[in-house]
Amino acid sequence: MTERAFQVDLRGVVDLLSRHLYTSPRVYVRELLQNAVDACGARAPLDPDTAPSVSVEPWESTGDGTLRVHDNGIGLTETEVHELLATIGRSSKRDELGFARQEFLGQFGIGLLSCFLVADEIRVRTRSAHGGPTVAWTGFADGRYRVERAEEQRSEPGTTVTLVPRPGMRDWLAGDTVTRLATWYGGLLPIPVTVAGQVVSAGELPWRTRHSTPERRGAALSSYAERLFGFEPFDVIHLHVPEAGLSGLAFVLPTSANPAQRAGHRVYLRRMLVADGVEKLLPDWAFFVRCVVDTSELRPTASREEVYDDDLLARTREALGSQIRDWLVRLASTDPRRLRRFLTVHHLGVKALALHDTEMLRIVERWWPMETNEGPVTLAEFRRTHPVIRYTTTADGFRELAAVAHAQGIGVVNGGYAYDIDIMRRLSALDRALEVRPLEPSELTTRFAAPDAEEERRLGPLLSAATRVLEPLGCDPLPRAFDPSSLPALYLVSRQAIQAEEMRAARESADDLWSAVLSSVGSADTSPEPRRPQLVLNLNSPVLRRMIDLPSADLVGLAVQALYGQALLHGHHPLRSQDSALLNQSFLGLLDWAMPPGGKP
Repeated sequence: MTERAFQVDLRGVVDLLSRHLYTSPRVYVRELLQNAVDACGARAPLDPDTAPSVSVEPWESTGDGTLRVHDNGIGLTETEVHELLATIGRSSKRDELGFARQEFLGQFGIGLLSCFLVADEIRVRTRSAHGGPTVAWTGFADGRYRVERAEEQRSEPGTTVTLVPRPGMRDWLAGDTVTRLATWYGGLLPIPVTVAGQVVSAGELPWRTRHSTPERRGAALSSYAERLFGFEPFDVIHLHVPEAGLSGLAFVLPTSANPAQRAGHRVYLRRMLVADGVEKLLPDWAFFVRCVVDTSELRPTASREEVYDDDLLARTREALGSQIRDWLVRLASTDPRRLRRFLTVHHLGVKALALHDTEMLRIVERWWPMETNEGPVTLAEFRRTHPVIRYTTTADGFRELAAVAHAQGIGVVNGGYAYDIDIMRRLSALDRALEVRPLEPSELTTRFAAPDAEEERRLGPLLSAATRVLEPLGCDPLPRAFDPSSLPALYLVSRQAIQAEEMRAARESADDLWSAVLSSVGSADTSPEPRRPQLVLNLNSPVLRRMIDLPSADLVGLAVQALYGQALLHGHHPLRSQDSALLNQSFLGLLDWAMPPGGKP
């Protein structure tokens, strides 16, 4: 048996990096800056009086078509060059040399390989701060490299990296592109970074910059948000999570955001940009803010273009969510008018948080007006006059029943909006004295006035015709007087009626054994709720009063069909095939009666 070493196809590795690890060739700028910044950081303890600097010369500045990056960092000896630049994937020597310590971003090696995305040849000229000559390392995209003593010796420690562009990649090394990318990735680096003599690094975190007055500070942060995200924030929240070495800002959006679309946040790792679209930094409910943060402890992924989703990120996400929540609590206690403005725009996020946070639940109860049949009213106000909170489960049900319930003195909340029913139920779970339940049709019909004996006698022909028309549809007519009188008929279906219909459909589709079982289950129901839908005929309606005196039973039947169809449409109930056929039949029948072929109706 013969043991052999693996062979590495560097062109294949570069192809792997470009197609699967990195999203774009632009990352080569970040990797070069990271290595240069790390080198400067490593030299600082040795020469604290040396001011660190990094400079980039695009091909327009060098004059020979190459790009060069200079730093006055710690540099490398020849041994370190072999270990750090010529060995892919080895980490032990990096640990010994100090380049794998926590405060360093780059790991040389794999990061430098990203330069092969835009270059066919990489030249490194470096002199170590520990002494020794300037060493020249040259790597080629086909996997070859050479190390030799440089012909031209550097006057001080540091490193110069030169990239010879690949065919068709020269634009990536151009001044405009490199300036934009260096500003993008290194704009917050603490040391001076220049491109063609232009400084692109800020040197200070915007949220730590001192200002003469709070007003000036607020204006500066708002201006920073506009440059970064393109909007003037509603407010600015300062963020701080010591465990993650994190500080930064959360900008509250001035307009509503889509809760289904997760917000992307700008994350820096030790002042170097990781990504501007990190989605998992905040809880899902906090979709109304955009963040920019710097962290020293969160781990980047292999490509350093995303944050690793581990326990530390989970704890950081929880801590940031608590800080945003605390801002809302302070706003409620110090500036209620501003809180109302915020809720008008971002109520969905606050209501989502209220489902598992008692403080937010109280804020929603006190400050957010829900839609009721008495107008927009907060739940706290609604509870003062209605010890029982009744709600409809859909917006269509609210539109159908709101006016009728109001006329009977029953308050109803529209539960058709996101989270509203869950919020009302959670309130009742915290306060046992509060009863919350859906509005049932029986609560309305018991308040409607039944006809007296004489009126019921006069209604006989109408009710007979209505029964004949509605029986095939599984619906019962119910004559009652109620307001508003402009509504001639109301279609009511209880939960028991819905369950009975579902049970009937299940029995029809089941075999004999299960059909018998389901029949016994259904027969055990002793609920007072009607087991079939009801068409409530409004005796206060002028239209219905005129129907009582119609001369023809067939015409009464057509009128009942029309009322049934109108009630279904008014309540936005789903139409079955037989309902649609009935609507069509009543419409054509009434037209035939109104326009007979050769005479008056």
